Amino acid sequence: MQAFDQIQELWQKHEVEVKFSADEMLQQAKKEVNGLKLKSALNILGMAASFIAIVALWIFFHFNSWTTHVGISITIITIGVYTIILYRDYRLISRTDFTAHPNEYLNNLKTYQINRYKLYNTLYWFYTVALSLGIIFYFIEILSLFSLIQKVIAIGLTFLWILFCSTILRKAVIKREKERIALLIEKFERISQQISTP
Repeated sequence: MQAFDQIQELWQKHEVEVKFSADEMLQQAKKEVNGLKLKSALNILGMAASFIAIVALWIFFHFNSWTTHVGISITIITIGVYTIILYRDYRLISRTDFTAHPNEYLNNLKTYQINRYKLYNTLYWFYTVALSLGIIFYFIEILSLFSLIQKVIAIGLTFLWILFCSTILRKAVIKREKERIALLIEKFERISQQISTP
C-alpha cells in the first residue's frame, strides 16, 4: 500500500507540458475561422433573403394605405443597412490570409470583435426600434382586415417574438460568439508568439 501511495504522490507531482506547433495551431485555427466565416455568410444570406422577400411583397401585392408603404420602406432600409454592416464585418475576417499574415489577421479579428460588440449592443437596439416602427406602420392597414381575436394574436405573437429575440436569443448569441472570438484571438496570439520566438 505504501508503494501505491508513493506512485500516486509521484504522479501528482509530475507535470506534463503539451506544446503544439504553430502549424498544428494554424490548422485548428483554420477550421474555426472557416466556421466563423460560414456563420457570417449565412447571416448575410438570411438578411438578403429577407430583403428580397419584403421587396417582392411590396411589388406584387397592392396596398391602399400610405402607412403600409412607409412601414415596408422602413423595414427594407433597416434590413439593407444591417446587411451592409454584416457584409463589412465579413470582409474584415475573410480578406486576409491568416496563414500568411497571422498578425494582420489578429488585428482584423480584434476589430471584428469590437464591431460585433457594437452590433449586438448599440446598433441592435436601433435595428429593433426601426423594425418595430416598420411593423407598426405595416400593421395599420393589415390589421384592419383581421377580426379582434386575429388582431390580438398577431400583435401578441409579434411582440413575443421581438421580446424573445431581444432577450433570450440575443444573450445566447452574444455569449457564444464572444467566447468563440475570444478563443480565436487567444489562439492567434499564441501562434504569433510561437512564430516570433525561435
